[in-house]
Amino acid sequence: MLSGVEQAEAKESEHSAAGSADRGRSGALPESHGGSGPPRRSLNAATGVTVVLCLAVTLIHVLLVFLHVAPANAISQQYSRQINAWVYPLFEQNWRLFAPDPESVNRQISVRTMRTAPDGTAQVSSWFDLSGVDNSAIEHNPFPSHTSQNMLRRAWSSYLETLGGDDQPRSERAVMFQQYLRNIAAERVADQRGGSFHSLQLRVITLPVGAPAPAGVNRPATAAPTPVDTRYLPWWKVAPHGTD
Repeated sequence: MLSGVEQAEAKESEHSAAGSADRGRSGALPESHGGSGPPRRSLNAATGVTVVLCLAVTLIHVLLVFLHVAPANAISQQYSRQINAWVYPLFEQNWRLFAPDPESVNRQISVRTMRTAPDGTAQVSSWFDLSGVDNSAIEHNPFPSHTSQNMLRRAWSSYLETLGGDDQPRSERAVMFQQYLRNIAAERVADQRGGSFHSLQLRVITLPVGAPAPAGVNRPATAAPTPVDTRYLPWWKVAPHGTD
């Protein structure tokens, strides 16, 4: 004889077995936990491809930068065009942080513009001092911007390094720095003066850095350094209002 509890458990077991048999006869399949298998495999594959691409780009970048800073060799000379195209202008490497080369001269960079009047005559503006605008923005400013301190100065030094003294670009990098310097001058004179123009010319006056006055001696305020060189760059065409 079964007790009441044992009889109830037996009935529940019979009902469970009958329900399982009914589900089996109806063709219903039990739920599977592998339904997200294909999307998960696709995600894993995409992640793996991304990681491989990132590693490949990193290795290529390190290799090209190494060839750029390494002494000249057969590989760097053979692939110099590809190396320079990758390094410049975003990944340029130099040793100026560890061996700074302070400026020994001051340069005053000015610009003038030319436009064609309605009667067909060429109208040339007066000189506009670009360096003076930067100097006034730096003076008495505890936090001067990088643009005021370095943009124009670095553009001119890069122009000198790549074009030399004849203003004739002989490489893609020289053309790039020529356009860079031209665009800086065009944008600044357009912002400061306004108006329209189709050509501009730069003038660079090189001034020596004066030696410090002896202790206790005041240098006359009217004494101005004598220019050691004045260079006029060619007239460059620009789009109206100085933008390309």
